[in-house]
Amino acid sequence: EAARRELDCTLYSMVGEDLPFSTHLESLETARTWGFKISDAIALCRDMEEIDAFIRHWDTARKALPFATDGVVIKVNDFALRNRLGFTAKAPRWAVAYKFKAERALTRLLSVDFQVGRTGAVTPVANLEPVLLAGTVVKRASLHNAEQIALLDIRLGDGVYVEKGGEIIPKITGVDLGSRPEGSRPFEFVARCPECGTELVKYEGEARHYCPNQGHCPPQIVGRIVHFISRKAMNIDGLGDETVQLLYDSGLVADAADLYDLRREQLAVLPRLGEKSADNIINSIEKSKQVPFARVLFAIGIRFVGEATARNLAAQFRSIDELMAATTEELVAAEEVGEKIAVSIADFFRDETARKLVARLREKGLRFEAEEKALSSDALDGLRFVISGTFARHSRDRLKELIEQHGGRHTGSVSAQTDFLLAGDNIGPAKLTKARKLDVRIIDEAEFESMIAGGTAVAETPSRSASSPVSAEKPQKNEAAEEIKPVQTSLFE
Repeated sequence: EAARRELDCTLYSMVGEDLPFSTHLESLETARTWGFKISDAIALCRDMEEIDAFIRHWDTARKALPFATDGVVIKVNDFALRNRLGFTAKAPRWAVAYKFKAERALTRLLSVDFQVGRTGAVTPVANLEPVLLAGTVVKRASLHNAEQIALLDIRLGDGVYVEKGGEIIPKITGVDLGSRPEGSRPFEFVARCPECGTELVKYEGEARHYCPNQGHCPPQIVGRIVHFISRKAMNIDGLGDETVQLLYDSGLVADAADLYDLRREQLAVLPRLGEKSADNIINSIEKSKQVPFARVLFAIGIRFVGEATARNLAAQFRSIDELMAATTEELVAAEEVGEKIAVSIADFFRDETARKLVARLREKGLRFEAEEKALSSDALDGLRFVISGTFARHSRDRLKELIEQHGGRHTGSVSAQTDFLLAGDNIGPAKLTKARKLDVRIIDEAEFESMIAGGTAVAETPSRSASSPVSAEKPQKNEAAEEIKPVQTSLFE
């Protein structure tokens, strides 16, 4: 069966330590000589005009490809420069995707359903006359929120234009006013939760409406459990959306902590399960007790706290007790935590239901403390660092690892608790100004390396910034970074 499908593979990147290549293009051409399939739709571009020409060509030529594609990926070719640019929490800084304009089709809006997510967000979903779009038949599309509906002035019975965002998710982008039925009325958003009847609320600065009945709104309860068991959270195998819904409907679970009270015989008699599935689920639930603190923190579902934020919080506060006791200022100082996330964390732990959930999960044996890693040294023991700018020998992520390996901590913003600002080229002026104002010592990459090489690290007071290598109003420019580097475009990502 697999052979009949004629599956194929095209290599678009070679990843490894100490690769014997200086550029991305060189690595791909070498892989081609080894027998790997490499795309022919690759060009080495040396300025923006060449990049634009490549994009214009494939905006038309892509229609003749034997598969669908939605854009072009532009990458820095030089590996050394890539290492200096590094990554954000979600993407490389040395690559960017250009998306072609999506295909669109005209159909008719028949009705609107309202779905409630695990955070209580209410999303309107359009039911459409079936229409063929980008190779699939589309019957439903997200309407996002009340503001988007009002902006487009979408009404029941309207002819609407539908596109696929990223060639995947259908969305309504416009209305054919010429085909609007006579006597149509502006669409009215629901005032109460379609699931539990609770009056909806709209928070300041947000476009969505929310059901505030977190403890008793069924889709919110089920959604939080589904999030809890997901692969990037507790990774409990054998439980999917439908099984969680079945457990909730059967009265076996009302929150995530109830999963740890389930017994094999309770699961084996449920539809579509059986003894083997029951054993797998119970074993997976037990195994989830070994999941590290950062993922447990992500799993409990604090609003706005994603994977990266959960990791940073776990590294900063080390235990759930430290996090619960943290002030808003201390929370904001953590990497990737702003005022909005800090307020959400504080609100979560003020909620009695959330505190009881954490207490029950702790009783079940889940990890609410970060493991102490074996340190390379204690040269930075107890010291707090903020990193800003670009560096010649290390990526920012590597610098964070080195800080932790030698007993220190890194935070995202300068505060009175910061001991050192590790400054590279093109340092953020706000951090530099605040460090000087708070008399935080400013060091460069070489001085940091000497600190972890065996010297003792002591935060100097009262004049910590006196020996700073970054003393001018503007940091020195790195001439190498100013050099124009060739970039590569690759169609297949």
